[in-house]
Amino acid sequence: MSDFVSSGWSLFVAAATVLGLALCLALLIIASRRKVMAEDNSTGHVWDEDIRELNNPLPRWWMVLFVLTVVFSGLYLALYPGLGAYAGSLSWSSTGQYEAEQAQARAEMHTIYARFDGKPVEALASDPQAKAIGERLFANNCATCHGSDAKGSKGFPNLTDNDWLYGGSGDTIVQTITQGREGTMPPMAAAVGGGEDVRNLAHYVLSLSGSPHNSVAAALGKSKFGACAACHGMDGKGNQALGAPNLTDKVWLHGWGESAIVAMVNNGKHSHMPEHGSRLSPEQIRVLAGYVWGLSHEQP
Repeated sequence: MSDFVSSGWSLFVAAATVLGLALCLALLIIASRRKVMAEDNSTGHVWDEDIRELNNPLPRWWMVLFVLTVVFSGLYLALYPGLGAYAGSLSWSSTGQYEAEQAQARAEMHTIYARFDGKPVEALASDPQAKAIGERLFANNCATCHGSDAKGSKGFPNLTDNDWLYGGSGDTIVQTITQGREGTMPPMAAAVGGGEDVRNLAHYVLSLSGSPHNSVAAALGKSKFGACAACHGMDGKGNQALGAPNLTDKVWLHGWGESAIVAMVNNGKHSHMPEHGSRLSPEQIRVLAGYVWGLSHEQP
Protein backbone atom coordinates (compact mmCIF):
# COMPACT_ATOMS: atom_id res chain seq x y z
CA MET A 1 0.00 0.00 0.00
CA SER A 2 3.04 2.29 0.01
CA ASP A 3 2.19 3.41 -3.54
CA PHE A 4 -0.99 5.12 -2.36
CA VAL A 5 -0.58 8.54 -0.76
CA SER A 6 -3.90 8.50 1.10
CA SER A 7 -4.70 6.26 4.06
CA GLY A 8 -8.25 6.13 2.73
CA TRP A 9 -7.18 3.52 0.19
CA SER A 10 -6.01 1.25 3.01
CA LEU A 11 -9.39 1.54 4.71
CA PHE A 12 -11.14 0.91 1.41
CA VAL A 13 -9.19 -2.31 0.77
CA ALA A 14 -9.71 -3.52 4.35
CA ALA A 15 -13.45 -2.79 4.22
CA ALA A 16 -13.84 -4.47 0.84
CA THR A 17 -12.02 -7.58 2.09
CA VAL A 18 -14.10 -7.89 5.28
CA LEU A 19 -17.30 -7.23 3.35
CA GLY A 20 -16.36 -9.95 0.87
CA LEU A 21 -15.98 -12.50 3.67
CA ALA A 22 -19.28 -11.41 5.22
CA LEU A 23 -21.05 -11.79 1.88
CA CYS A 24 -19.61 -15.29 1.51
CA LEU A 25 -21.16 -16.27 4.85
CA ALA A 26 -24.44 -14.58 3.94
CA LEU A 27 -24.53 -16.48 0.66
CA LEU A 28 -23.96 -19.73 2.54
CA ILE A 29 -26.79 -19.01 4.96
CA ILE A 30 -29.18 -18.07 2.19
CA ALA A 31 -28.30 -21.12 0.14
CA SER A 32 -28.73 -23.42 3.13
CA ARG A 33 -32.39 -22.44 3.61
CA ARG A 34 -34.58 -24.97 1.91
CA LYS A 35 -38.07 -23.92 0.85
CA VAL A 36 -40.76 -26.32 -0.22
CA MET A 37 -41.64 -25.31 -3.76
CA ALA A 38 -43.52 -28.38 -5.09
CA GLU A 39 -44.94 -31.63 -3.78
CA ASP A 40 -42.38 -33.66 -5.78
CA ASN A 41 -39.37 -31.91 -4.11
CA SER A 42 -38.61 -29.92 -7.25
CA THR A 43 -38.36 -26.23 -7.93
CA GLY A 44 -41.35 -26.47 -10.21
CA HIS A 45 -39.27 -25.91 -13.34
CA VAL A 46 -39.59 -28.51 -16.12
CA TRP A 47 -37.51 -28.83 -19.30
CA ASP A 48 -38.09 -31.09 -22.24
CA GLU A 49 -41.35 -32.30 -20.68
CA ASP A 50 -39.79 -34.47 -17.98
CA ILE A 51 -36.53 -32.94 -16.75
CA ARG A 52 -37.02 -31.37 -13.33
CA GLU A 53 -34.67 -29.39 -11.06
CA LEU A 54 -34.76 -30.95 -7.61
CA ASN A 55 -34.79 -28.79 -4.50
CA ASN A 56 -32.15 -30.75 -2.56
CA PRO A 57 -30.00 -29.03 0.11
CA LEU A 58 -26.30 -28.36 -0.41
CA PRO A 59 -24.03 -31.31 0.47
CA ARG A 60 -22.91 -31.06 4.08
CA TRP A 61 -19.25 -31.75 3.24
CA TRP A 62 -19.32 -28.85 0.78
CA MET A 63 -20.82 -26.51 3.38
CA VAL A 64 -18.20 -27.55 5.95
CA LEU A 65 -15.38 -26.83 3.50
CA PHE A 66 -16.93 -23.49 2.62
CA VAL A 67 -17.14 -22.47 6.29
CA LEU A 68 -13.60 -23.64 6.97
CA THR A 69 -12.36 -21.63 3.98
CA VAL A 70 -13.97 -18.44 5.29
CA VAL A 71 -12.70 -19.06 8.83
CA PHE A 72 -9.18 -19.74 7.52
CA SER A 73 -9.31 -16.52 5.49
CA GLY A 74 -10.27 -14.53 8.58
CA LEU A 75 -7.49 -16.05 10.68
CA TYR A 76 -4.95 -15.50 7.88
CA LEU A 77 -5.90 -11.82 7.57
CA ALA A 78 -5.57 -11.44 11.34
CA LEU A 79 -2.07 -12.93 11.36
CA TYR A 80 -0.62 -11.72 8.04
CA PRO A 81 -0.85 -8.58 5.87
CA GLY A 82 -3.95 -8.34 3.74
CA LEU A 83 -6.27 -5.80 5.31
CA GLY A 84 -4.92 -2.65 3.70
CA ALA A 85 -1.97 -1.28 5.64
CA TYR A 86 -2.54 -3.61 8.60
CA ALA A 87 0.67 -5.62 9.07
CA GLY A 88 -0.93 -8.55 10.85
CA SER A 89 -0.35 -9.65 14.44
CA LEU A 90 2.79 -11.57 13.44
CA SER A 91 4.24 -8.49 11.65
CA TRP A 92 5.42 -10.76 8.85
CA SER A 93 6.87 -9.37 5.62
CA SER A 94 8.67 -10.90 2.67
CA THR A 95 11.55 -8.49 3.27
CA GLY A 96 11.83 -9.53 6.90
CA GLN A 97 11.76 -13.21 6.01
CA TYR A 98 14.41 -12.69 3.35
CA GLU A 99 16.68 -10.84 5.77
CA ALA A 100 16.19 -13.53 8.43
CA GLU A 101 17.07 -16.28 5.95
CA GLN A 102 20.12 -14.33 4.83
CA ALA A 103 21.26 -13.88 8.42
CA GLN A 104 20.82 -17.60 9.08
CA ALA A 105 22.75 -18.47 5.93
CA ARG A 106 25.59 -16.13 6.90
CA ALA A 107 25.76 -17.67 10.36
CA GLU A 108 25.96 -21.16 8.87
CA MET A 109 28.59 -20.10 6.34
CA HIS A 110 30.71 -18.41 9.00
CA THR A 111 31.94 -21.76 10.29
CA ILE A 112 32.97 -22.74 6.75
CA TYR A 113 34.82 -19.52 5.96
CA ALA A 114 36.35 -19.09 9.44
CA ARG A 115 39.37 -21.22 8.52
CA PHE A 116 40.25 -18.76 5.74
CA ASP A 117 40.37 -15.71 8.03
CA GLY A 118 43.66 -13.88 7.96
CA LYS A 119 44.98 -15.62 4.87
CA PRO A 120 46.12 -13.38 2.00
CA VAL A 121 44.06 -13.63 -1.15
CA GLU A 122 47.06 -15.02 -3.02
CA ALA A 123 47.41 -17.82 -0.44
CA LEU A 124 43.77 -18.82 -0.85
CA ALA A 125 44.47 -19.62 -4.50
CA SER A 126 46.54 -22.63 -3.42
CA ASP A 127 44.14 -23.84 -0.73
CA PRO A 128 42.18 -26.80 -2.20
CA GLN A 129 39.02 -26.16 -0.16
CA ALA A 130 39.05 -22.41 -0.84
CA LYS A 131 39.68 -23.07 -4.52
CA ALA A 132 36.71 -25.47 -4.72
CA ILE A 133 34.40 -22.97 -3.02
CA GLY A 134 35.72 -20.13 -5.19
CA GLU A 135 35.09 -22.16 -8.32
CA ARG A 136 31.43 -22.60 -7.38
CA LEU A 137 31.10 -18.92 -6.50
CA PHE A 138 32.59 -18.05 -9.88
CA ALA A 139 30.18 -20.33 -11.72
CA ASN A 140 27.18 -18.80 -9.95
CA ASN A 141 28.18 -15.13 -10.11
CA CYS A 142 30.80 -14.51 -12.79
CA ALA A 143 30.54 -17.14 -15.51
CA THR A 144 27.58 -15.42 -17.19
CA CYS A 145 29.89 -12.64 -18.43
CA HIS A 146 33.39 -14.09 -18.23
CA GLY A 147 32.47 -17.60 -19.37
CA SER A 148 32.70 -20.89 -17.54
CA ASP A 149 36.37 -21.10 -18.54
CA ALA A 150 36.93 -17.47 -17.41
CA LYS A 151 38.40 -16.58 -20.80
CA GLY A 152 35.79 -13.92 -21.45
CA SER A 153 34.59 -12.75 -24.83
CA LYS A 154 34.30 -9.49 -26.75
CA GLY A 155 33.69 -6.78 -24.17
CA PHE A 156 34.28 -9.13 -21.22
CA PRO A 157 37.87 -9.49 -19.94
CA ASN A 158 39.81 -12.72 -20.02
CA LEU A 159 40.68 -13.56 -16.42
CA THR A 160 43.20 -16.29 -17.25
CA ASP A 161 45.88 -13.97 -18.66
CA ASN A 162 47.89 -11.27 -16.91
CA ASP A 163 46.27 -8.31 -18.64
CA TRP A 164 44.48 -6.32 -15.93
CA LEU A 165 42.68 -3.03 -16.54
CA TYR A 166 42.72 -2.02 -12.87
CA GLY A 167 45.50 -4.24 -11.52
CA GLY A 168 45.71 -7.91 -10.71
CA SER A 169 46.77 -7.99 -7.06
CA GLY A 170 44.57 -9.90 -4.63
CA ASP A 171 43.35 -6.77 -2.84
CA THR A 172 42.57 -5.04 -6.13
CA ILE A 173 40.49 -8.01 -7.28
CA VAL A 174 38.62 -7.90 -3.97
CA GLN A 175 37.90 -4.21 -4.54
CA THR A 176 36.74 -4.86 -8.11
CA ILE A 177 34.35 -7.63 -7.06
CA THR A 178 33.04 -5.68 -4.07
CA GLN A 179 32.51 -2.27 -5.65
CA GLY A 180 32.26 -3.10 -9.35
CA ARG A 181 33.85 -0.99 -12.07
CA GLU A 182 32.71 1.75 -14.44
CA GLY A 183 34.93 2.16 -17.50
CA THR A 184 34.26 5.04 -19.86
CA MET A 185 36.11 6.12 -22.97
CA PRO A 186 34.58 9.31 -24.40
CA PRO A 187 34.20 9.83 -28.16
CA MET A 188 37.51 11.35 -29.29
CA ALA A 189 36.93 12.01 -33.01
CA ALA A 190 36.48 15.74 -32.51
CA ALA A 191 39.78 15.97 -30.63
CA VAL A 192 41.65 13.87 -33.20
CA GLY A 193 40.43 15.57 -36.35
CA GLY A 194 38.66 14.33 -39.48
CA GLY A 195 37.92 10.83 -40.66
CA GLU A 196 41.34 10.39 -42.27
CA ASP A 197 43.04 11.48 -39.05
CA VAL A 198 41.08 8.89 -37.11
CA ARG A 199 42.10 6.14 -39.55
CA ASN A 200 45.75 7.19 -39.33
CA LEU A 201 45.51 7.15 -35.54
CA ALA A 202 44.05 3.65 -35.70
CA HIS A 203 47.09 2.41 -37.62
CA TYR A 204 49.42 4.09 -35.12
CA VAL A 205 47.62 2.30 -32.28
CA LEU A 206 48.02 -0.98 -34.17
CA SER A 207 51.73 -0.28 -34.55
CA LEU A 208 52.15 0.06 -30.79
CA SER A 209 51.52 -3.67 -30.35
CA GLY A 210 53.36 -4.73 -33.47
CA SER A 211 50.11 -5.67 -35.17
CA PRO A 212 49.85 -5.52 -38.98
CA HIS A 213 49.36 -1.89 -40.00
CA ASN A 214 50.02 0.72 -42.68
CA SER A 215 53.34 2.29 -41.67
CA VAL A 216 52.74 5.50 -43.63
CA ALA A 217 49.34 6.02 -42.01
CA ALA A 218 50.83 5.16 -38.62
CA ALA A 219 53.52 7.81 -39.01
CA LEU A 220 50.85 10.39 -39.83
CA GLY A 221 48.71 9.29 -36.91
CA LYS A 222 51.46 9.46 -34.29
CA SER A 223 51.00 13.18 -33.74
CA LYS A 224 47.27 12.62 -33.19
CA PHE A 225 47.91 10.21 -30.35
CA GLY A 226 48.42 13.14 -28.00
CA ALA A 227 44.64 13.27 -27.55
CA CYS A 228 44.78 9.71 -26.19
CA ALA A 229 47.92 10.04 -24.09
CA ALA A 230 46.10 11.66 -21.16
CA CYS A 231 44.64 8.26 -20.30
CA HIS A 232 46.77 5.72 -22.15
CA GLY A 233 50.12 7.49 -21.61
CA MET A 234 52.54 8.70 -24.26
CA ASP A 235 53.95 5.19 -24.51
CA GLY A 236 50.45 3.71 -24.86
CA LYS A 237 50.90 1.38 -21.90
CA GLY A 238 47.72 2.53 -20.21
CA ASN A 239 46.89 3.56 -16.67
CA GLN A 240 45.47 1.06 -14.21
CA ALA A 241 44.35 3.85 -11.89
CA LEU A 242 41.92 4.92 -14.61
CA GLY A 243 41.27 1.51 -16.10
CA ALA A 244 42.79 2.70 -19.39
CA PRO A 245 43.96 -0.36 -21.39
CA ASN A 246 47.54 -1.05 -22.37
CA LEU A 247 47.69 -0.53 -26.14
CA THR A 248 51.12 -2.07 -26.57
CA ASP A 249 50.10 -5.66 -25.93
CA LYS A 250 47.93 -7.71 -28.25
CA VAL A 251 44.89 -7.89 -26.02
CA TRP A 252 41.84 -6.31 -27.68
CA LEU A 253 38.84 -6.28 -25.37
CA HIS A 254 36.40 -4.68 -27.82
CA GLY A 255 37.73 -5.97 -31.12
CA TRP A 256 40.90 -5.79 -33.22
CA GLY A 257 41.70 -4.00 -36.45
CA GLU A 258 41.29 -0.62 -38.09
CA SER A 259 37.49 -0.67 -38.14
CA ALA A 260 37.21 -1.62 -34.46
CA ILE A 261 39.62 1.12 -33.35
CA VAL A 262 37.96 3.72 -35.59
CA ALA A 263 34.57 2.82 -34.11
CA MET A 264 36.02 3.14 -30.60
CA VAL A 265 37.51 6.58 -31.30
CA ASN A 266 34.35 7.82 -33.00
CA ASN A 267 31.76 6.42 -30.61
CA GLY A 268 33.57 5.88 -27.33
CA LYS A 269 32.67 3.03 -25.02
CA HIS A 270 31.08 2.58 -21.62
CA SER A 271 31.69 -0.66 -19.73
CA HIS A 272 30.05 -1.69 -16.49
CA MET A 273 30.86 -4.46 -14.06
CA PRO A 274 28.17 -4.66 -11.34
CA GLU A 275 29.15 -4.61 -7.71
CA HIS A 276 28.80 -7.86 -5.78
CA GLY A 277 29.28 -6.50 -2.26
CA SER A 278 25.53 -6.49 -1.70
CA ARG A 279 25.04 -10.13 -2.67
CA LEU A 280 28.21 -11.78 -1.40
CA SER A 281 29.73 -11.59 2.07
CA PRO A 282 33.27 -10.23 2.52
CA GLU A 283 34.46 -13.78 3.26
CA GLN A 284 32.93 -15.08 0.06
CA ILE A 285 34.47 -12.25 -1.96
CA ARG A 286 37.96 -12.98 -0.61
CA VAL A 287 37.67 -16.67 -1.48
CA LEU A 288 36.32 -15.77 -4.92
CA ALA A 289 39.15 -13.28 -5.42
CA GLY A 290 41.64 -16.00 -4.52
CA TYR A 291 40.16 -18.25 -7.17
CA VAL A 292 40.25 -15.47 -9.79
CA TRP A 293 43.83 -14.56 -8.89
CA GLY A 294 44.82 -18.19 -9.26
CA LEU A 295 43.37 -18.40 -12.76
CA SER A 296 46.19 -16.24 -14.13
CA HIS A 297 48.88 -17.72 -11.89
CA GLU A 298 48.42 -21.43 -12.40
CA GLN A 299 51.61 -23.31 -13.03
CA PRO A 300 51.80 -24.84 -16.53
